Amino acid sequence: MTPIRIGHADDPRIAEFRFIRDRDLTGREGRFIAEGTVVLRMLAAAHRKAGAFVAEKILLLENRVAGLADILSAFPEDVPVYVASGAVLDEIAGFHMHRGVLALGRRRREITLAELMTALPEKALVVAAFGISNHDNIGSIFRNAAAFGADAVLLDESCCDPLYRKALRVSVGSVLSVPYARSGTMPDILTALMENGCDVWGLSPAGAVEMREVPASDRMALITGTEGEGLPVDVLSRIHTARIAQAPGLDSLNAATATGIALYEIAMAQGRL
Repeated sequence: MTPIRIGHADDPRIAEFRFIRDRDLTGREGRFIAEGTVVLRMLAAAHRKAGAFVAEKILLLENRVAGLADILSAFPEDVPVYVASGAVLDEIAGFHMHRGVLALGRRRREITLAELMTALPEKALVVAAFGISNHDNIGSIFRNAAAFGADAVLLDESCCDPLYRKALRVSVGSVLSVPYARSGTMPDILTALMENGCDVWGLSPAGAVEMREVPASDRMALITGTEGEGLPVDVLSRIHTARIAQAPGLDSLNAATATGIALYEIAMAQGRL
């Protein structure tokens, strides 16, 4: 594909990339901003598979084009590639774009909770998160889910959008590869997991079982609650609970860190690793 040069920051062809630090395309007809080489590669893979995500346009720092030739060749020819000098790109973005790699992507359609449950394999690992409003945590949870082979991520409607630019970047593009649904309430998701044969485990400092002792089953779900408060008592009373052993003086971990440790143990128990 032949790159199209952009000489002015107010060029309407790249309007979606303007001032991306101050505003984000998340929630606008499923569109989002992909930033960085790794996320661009993941978007190319998703587009090539005709999956849930497609690219609409790409904007690059002019000296990055040659080094990204293999990734760019994976996109269809009808996806325009725009290039700009460093000064123009910084003016477009509203800050210094040292990575020099941006793309506008779109989620074809929302996937429902019921669809994800139906698509689960016989032996499944699911991650569910409730009330996670921190974009770093959401991104890290997706990265952990991808690293340990989870089949799906379920987010309740109070979680922040994983297609937010920062969450997508922190996930190193895993949001584009791990099937997910973001809808419904905590009770809706718990009911769906249990009705589809999942053994549901939640983390708590007072968990009944140490994480390394959690027994494997064919379908397992790990649920994570909000930072600080964790999972409500009435939820913990309905599920299996586990704790992560820690040194004296601290009884809790960051939500994403705890999820990563627990997913590793579950994945090992299920023979995924």
